[in-house]
Amino acid sequence: MILIIAEKPSLARNIVSAIGKMNKKGGYFEGAGYIVTWAFGHLFSLADIEYYSPTESGRWSMENIPCFPEKFHFKLKHDKGGSVDSGVKSQFETIKMLCNRSDVDTIVNAGDSDREGEIIVRICVDKTGVSGKAFKRLWLPDQTEETISEGLKTMKDETEYEFLASEGYARTYIDWLYGVNLTRYASLKTGTLLRVGRVIVPIVKAIYDRDMAIKNFVPEIYYAPLSKCETKGEEIELLSKKKFSKDELAEGADYCNKLNSEKAIVTAKKTKKDTLAPGKLYSLTKLQNVLGKKYKMSMDESLKVLQGLYEKGYVTYPRTNSEYLAKAEAGKIKNIISAFCNLGYDLVFKDKKTIFDDSKIESHSALTPTHKIPKKDQLSESEYKVYSTVMRRFAAVFCKDECKVEKTEITIAVGDIENFTLKGVIMKEPGWTKYDDYGKKDKTLPPLEKGDEVNTEFILTEKETSPPKHYTIETLNNYLKNPFKEDLAEAKEEDDAEEYRAIFEGLELGTEATRTGIIDNAKKSGYIALKKDVYTILPGGEFLIEALSGMNISMDKYKTSELGKALKKVYRGEIKISDSVEIAKAEIAEVFKKDSAPPEKSSDTGFFGDVAGICPVCGKDVIRNRFGYGCRGYKDGCTFRIGGTICGKTISIANIKKLLETGKTYKIEGFVSKKSGKSFDAYLKLDNEKKVVFDFND
Repeated sequence: MILIIAEKPSLARNIVSAIGKMNKKGGYFEGAGYIVTWAFGHLFSLADIEYYSPTESGRWSMENIPCFPEKFHFKLKHDKGGSVDSGVKSQFETIKMLCNRSDVDTIVNAGDSDREGEIIVRICVDKTGVSGKAFKRLWLPDQTEETISEGLKTMKDETEYEFLASEGYARTYIDWLYGVNLTRYASLKTGTLLRVGRVIVPIVKAIYDRDMAIKNFVPEIYYAPLSKCETKGEEIELLSKKKFSKDELAEGADYCNKLNSEKAIVTAKKTKKDTLAPGKLYSLTKLQNVLGKKYKMSMDESLKVLQGLYEKGYVTYPRTNSEYLAKAEAGKIKNIISAFCNLGYDLVFKDKKTIFDDSKIESHSALTPTHKIPKKDQLSESEYKVYSTVMRRFAAVFCKDECKVEKTEITIAVGDIENFTLKGVIMKEPGWTKYDDYGKKDKTLPPLEKGDEVNTEFILTEKETSPPKHYTIETLNNYLKNPFKEDLAEAKEEDDAEEYRAIFEGLELGTEATRTGIIDNAKKSGYIALKKDVYTILPGGEFLIEALSGMNISMDKYKTSELGKALKKVYRGEIKISDSVEIAKAEIAEVFKKDSAPPEKSSDTGFFGDVAGICPVCGKDVIRNRFGYGCRGYKDGCTFRIGGTICGKTISIANIKKLLETGKTYKIEGFVSKKSGKSFDAYLKLDNEKKVVFDFND
């Protein structure tokens, strides 16, 4: 008897449907030589710190952190009340009973086909205590009956997926180490629950940095020669590449005079016919970019809808980072093309490197529809938007007819001083654009021919530099896929080697499987907001980033990517799980090292509630609070307080103690002027009114 453990009930139902002739028996189906049962996603989660190191109070405390377990322990998931979830417990008991049935000789892992799905079922089987039975893997690129039936015939031994599982475990352990240790530490320091994670922090920081750059942006005025004159009845705009500052107006005027003293002649006109290639098939990220831009659909919503379409058998596995297909899938793709041709689509199979490329596939091929094609009335409005976007791109890629255009380029020389180029494109044959969005309009050029003289009058025109733009779903996704190459959106479509190198090396922040959930958590935590398709930082996010900076907790893209690279090495079998975990432990341990600097150099701000000294106004305790230091007598009207950060410099509790004892801090280095942006050193002292002011006297 073969026992199949599906990750979710929906997959179990599809497997049962593919096998046929099975009977429901409580928490499983049986028949035709198979037993099919299911988990509810994660039945187990890593035990909390108190499992390894309990405290008397049971509350969060510095007593038991940092916590670095010698061996990580998984426990059945608990409900919101803290008890083991009854449904989870019942289903696991069913799985345990089935795994240990004497007539079951083979157990099949039917988790989702990714690193997370790989370990979900492995953990369940491990917890049953079963041994001595064959362990197989059902790997499904989609959930159609045909694919499931074929998958059951071609199952590999579970040992073939050992490295994938190792990466899954390593990622889980590392995220736990960062999450529980640094969340508790930062929360105890600030008195505010701060969700600190390996990926969530650099994501919030990216949005924070961009919004601060916009907030602090000072536009720069410059001047450029511009001509707008009519020739042959059409206005022709020529903008010089030369730029002049406000101090160079005289030079700019002279340059305009030089241009105006010369004739502008068309020196070349090139017209050629060309074909436009459609966009590549979608990865999850690229699809979410399009859905966010076109329909203002959040990443969380688009993934949920896509997952539902996958579970209904309409599209392939959604959490893919590739825009390419495997060569071995050619037969399957031909069947899908045939299914669409039967509905009147004009498609043809194409064996091209821009479509089929095994070197750019890690685990899963690009998103495509399956041969199971839904009718429009079978889909909700959101499902139709997502499905049609995937389907139309597939149809465009395999469209029989090419998109043909006419490209024209005109070169205008103004004497020997400067050349100007005008470019235009006119659609001649629509080809694939009848299926997928083209997004560009015909651009016709004025009726100029080689040798024509163009009327010009260059005037020095004032221009202004633009501030950075807020992150959108598209630009944030592009940044997260490769945080070291900001402008992937403008990279040439045919040149994506750099993008795939970054993905396969682990440079990306988060993965296709996790990124959506992490961004959604950042929204739910009040760190960032998403309006339409634009992300902005919220006060909670500002506090998170600034508080971590004050604690010298650096979780930037560099450190996160280093861990990402280590995880990929685990996946490739180059290092062990323990090696990657040790890297994380070392990083976390640095945070907990006691500040050994002398008081005048210390950056330690103490913990929430620490007493810094006596209030010079009312005589009560001054304590460390959320935003700095304040008098405990605020309830009685005392207004004495000192900000935790002054002119960009975090003020240590040692300096506050010195200030309250003597009226003056140690000399503090590294203040930054808000007006000039220049750095300066100074003391802080209390003036006659007990206000904190700068003191530059030694």
